[in-house]
Amino acid sequence: MMKPRFRQIGLSALILFASAELASGQTAAPQQNPPPPPARGPALDLALEAAQAALDASKAGEQKVAVSVIDSAGVLKAVLVSDGVGPRAVQNSNFKAQAALAFKESSGQLAEQVKTDKDLAEKVAANPTYVARAGALLLKVNDEIVGAIGVGGARGSEKDEQYALAGVQKIQSRLK
Repeated sequence: MMKPRFRQIGLSALILFASAELASGQTAAPQQNPPPPPARGPALDLALEAAQAALDASKAGEQKVAVSVIDSAGVLKAVLVSDGVGPRAVQNSNFKAQAALAFKESSGQLAEQVKTDKDLAEKVAANPTYVARAGALLLKVNDEIVGAIGVGGARGSEKDEQYALAGVQKIQSRLK
């Protein structure tokens, strides 16, 4: 007979506790923070257009490349790859863009600086997702960085950067 009485007391206590929480405006469920706002970046259609422009420039230069466009948080927005390009070029296009974004300058400028700045070279080398070779440029709206475009795979990273520039120029005036 003891068990039913404890169940009644336990149930009564639970109801009383829940009523007190409701009366005080609190709920038992944990409160969740709203998700952070999305990172700034090119709209998907512009990211694809920039990547296609870079790919078209490489085709005109008889090069096969991979192109990655990332937003200001480093999230991939678009990746386009010429037929016959290996996985290393795809990876390098993204890693060049990640490095440009992280150091807030083109990957070509970064490549020049690591030649004479030992501390910078160590920072770049410590992160396997950075490639400090020419081929990535920042995407900006006024002075605000909203992403980057990286190109990898051409014979000569200066060509990669030339193709990235074609992508930037195609969409720059329409970035918001």
